[in-house]
Amino acid sequence: MRKLGPMVDRAAYLVLVVEDDDCLRDSIVMAIELEGYTVQSAANGSQALLAALQSMPNLILLDMRMPVMDGWEFSKKFRARHGRAAPIVVMTASEDAKKRALEVEAQGWIGKPFNLNELFELLGRFLPPSATAAKSL
Repeated sequence: MRKLGPMVDRAAYLVLVVEDDDCLRDSIVMAIELEGYTVQSAANGSQALLAALQSMPNLILLDMRMPVMDGWEFSKKFRARHGRAAPIVVMTASEDAKKRALEVEAQGWIGKPFNLNELFELLGRFLPPSATAAKSL
């Protein structure tokens, strides 16, 4: 784990990982937790909506192609219920990741496969550097 200054309290941030591939989801969750963030996970959009009702995440990492409820339907229902309460970042193996992100009004995207440095940079871009800032989201 990288050492950061005293202002950073990553545990104050909740990241929701929505991914149907069990191995990939578990790997992403473990990596994010090792960086000190609090993480929830869901195997499909339906589970993700329930998770967001229980505790609003500060960031949603969203796969697009999943059974039960895909990323497109999740985004539509999440935005209808919660507006822009949490930024959505699309995770996709599609070559047109930017297009997929625009389709669901996501704030960002990351192409699969990605390395951990790309994931950590993405987290840093979307989560403010202090716990005080996280509480104001």
